[in-house]
This record gives sequence, C-alpha cells and structure tokens, in this order.
Amino acid sequence: MKKQRITLNDIAVLAGVTKMTVSRFLRTPGKVKTDTAERIASVIEEVGFEPDSDNPQITSQSIPRVGVLIPSFNNQIFSELLAGIEAVTEAQGYQTLVVTYDYSSQKEEEQIAALLAFNIKALILTDTAHSLRAEKYLQAAKIPIAEVMGIATQPDRINVGFDNFRAGYEATQALIEAGRKHIAYFGSMSDLRDQQRYQGYCDALNAAGLSTTHVSPKKVSSIETGTMMMQEALLNVPNLDAIFCTNDDLAIGVLRACQAACIDIPQRIAIVGFHGLEIGQITTPRLTSVVTPRYEVGKQATELLLQRVQGHETASQVILKTHFLIGDTFPLS
Repeated sequence: MKKQRITLNDIAVLAGVTKMTVSRFLRTPGKVKTDTAERIASVIEEVGFEPDSDNPQITSQSIPRVGVLIPSFNNQIFSELLAGIEAVTEAQGYQTLVVTYDYSSQKEEEQIAALLAFNIKALILTDTAHSLRAEKYLQAAKIPIAEVMGIATQPDRINVGFDNFRAGYEATQALIEAGRKHIAYFGSMSDLRDQQRYQGYCDALNAAGLSTTHVSPKKVSSIETGTMMMQEALLNVPNLDAIFCTNDDLAIGVLRACQAACIDIPQRIAIVGFHGLEIGQITTPRLTSVVTPRYEVGKQATELLLQRVQGHETASQVILKTHFLIGDTFPLS
C-alpha cells in the first residue's frame, strides 16, 4: 500500500500552528519563536516529514508569485480585474495564484494563510474589511498588500478602486431627475461594496424626500436570481417605476422578467445596472449601467505592488472614476 504523504497542513494541525508558520519555519527557522520552532521540529521528527525540494511552498527558488483573493469565481466582474493583474505579472515574470472565499470571512482567513504559505511576494485583496484573525495574518506577512475595487485607508497598504457610494448616489439621482419616484434597490451578497452602493441610493432618495425599497436575496448574483427577484417584486412592491441593481447580472435578470410580463421598458419601469458588463451592451434593449474601470484597477494595483516588491516608494491610493452609461433601459426626457 502506498504510504500517505504528510503535508504541511498535517504538521500545522499536530503542532497547533498555522500552515503559514510551518512554511516559514522550513524556509527561515530563525524567524519563528523558539518554543514554536521546537514544537514544529518535534512533530516533524515524530512523523518523519521530509520537505519536498520541488514544492513551491517551501523553496525560495520558485517563480515569484502574487496572490489574489476574489469572493467568487461565478461573478463575472472579476474577470477584467484578473486580466489587468495578469497583464502586469506576466510582463514582469510573475505568476498569479488566484483563490476564492465565497464571501465567507472565515474562508478568507484560511485562504490568506494558504496563500502566504506559498511564499508569495505580494497580495491583492478584493475586500477592504477583514476579520481580526485575517488582519493578524496580513500584518505578520511583511509583504506589499493591495486592497482593490473600493476605497480604503489601511496604513501601509495600497488602495486602488472607485467610490461605490458616490456611484450609487449619482445613478439614483439620475433616475430621480428623470422623474422616477418609486425606485427599488436590488442587492446581492450585502458585502461592503454592495452596502456602500445601497447607502448612496438611500441618501439620494432621502434628499429628494422619497422612500427606499431594498430587495436582497443574500446570495451570489446571477441572471436567474435577478429574474426571480423581479418576479417577486412585481407581486409584492406596488408602483415600481425604476430598479437600480448592484450589478449587471441582476439587471439583465430584471429585464428578462419584465419582458416576460410584457412590461414596457423604460416607459413603465427603468432599469440601471452596475459595472457595464459586455453582456448588458448586447441585450435588447441595451442596458443602462454604471461602468467601472476593473481592468485598470487590476493593472495599476499590480504595478504599484511590484514596484514596492522591488523596494521603490509608491503612491498609497489611486481612486479611479466610474461613468454613467445611458442605454435603452433609461428614460430620456
């Protein structure tokens, strides 16, 4: 029978430490506390663990890597972000390690630890709020870190993103100025970016003396989810004359539900999405959306990170602009 291979995770569990700590001990034992190092060494001796010199987790000779965390592989908005990241990493001889955490703070902790165990040179995070344990991992990592897709002010980290609150406010204001008074907000996972867009929506309606309506399934968005949300809203929310969606997937689903119900768009109900995905621009009618600079976010964040890896000082924050793209689902005055 083939002997089961002992892994770094096995050593970590037996020693009561993280896999990141085991990896650090194997690479640079002098950087691990004495009592922790002795515990790890004892476990390694007991189980007969032999490090694999070809394992990129424990060798400093492997191709340099940049770690990237995204909340979901099912969310289309991150494909352009990754394209921007890889345009830079590939040109400069780096590889990217991309993992997902399914909008779970606990899984984000685990994935941060796993990426750091690979001796990555830099890390890109698509969230700006993290658990206490995740923050401890990040602060102990001593590598350049970027938080993208929103606005953050964490010391010593790079931030490249756009103002989700302002974009949400301006999109809602545009609907109000077009004469719409019963505007619903369709959210998804209620992550920080979604919450900021919703707050912008609320502030714009409150300033106009109008009431808010929030519909959120607390699940990963999709066209099918948007269709379901709109079908329920048509039954339960009276007088709807506009829908502002947290992304284009939901907005296209809303459009499908309206077409199935023979609702005139935008005469009766206007629809605004978010991110300006290509699929929204080839639908009939063409979707109105807030276009976000996702490729440029990924590109600029990675350029700054790799400059810091090379020891250069860089800007700490770059805020890029969004723009409102008027399509056929928006009422013209």
